[in-house]
Amino acid sequence: MAVILGLDIGDVRIGVAISDELGMAAHPLCTITRKNRKVDLAALNALIDTHGVDQIVVGLPLRLNGEVGIQAQKVKKFAAFLERASNLPISFWDESFTTVEAEQILQQSKKRRKKQKRIIDQVAAVLILESYLEQFRNRE
Repeated sequence: MAVILGLDIGDVRIGVAISDELGMAAHPLCTITRKNRKVDLAALNALIDTHGVDQIVVGLPLRLNGEVGIQAQKVKKFAAFLERASNLPISFWDESFTTVEAEQILQQSKKRRKKQKRIIDQVAAVLILESYLEQFRNRE
């Protein structure tokens, strides 16, 4: 398999997770505080180069009825720029409830509230990437 970057793209931050080379596990990598598109793309491309990323999975915040809303449109637009800038294939994955699940995981971990805020986007990115990787494990 390939090294895959998982992204939870928000208006303020981008949570980043990365898979191992076998595609068995997802690990938190970092949180990027958004500045502007140019700076955000440069930060992501630096991670892509450093970690030898082959593919990107972007969490898509669909509405409860499965439709693409305003936030999902913003994510798709940014992903289109990222695809051109990185020259890597991008897949979208339904990220419904990942932030809520990430909050629950962090609350159970007993981490300080301040620490939780810093890593919640990374945990959400891990959940997105793990869910994406799971589809391939289930096929085998």
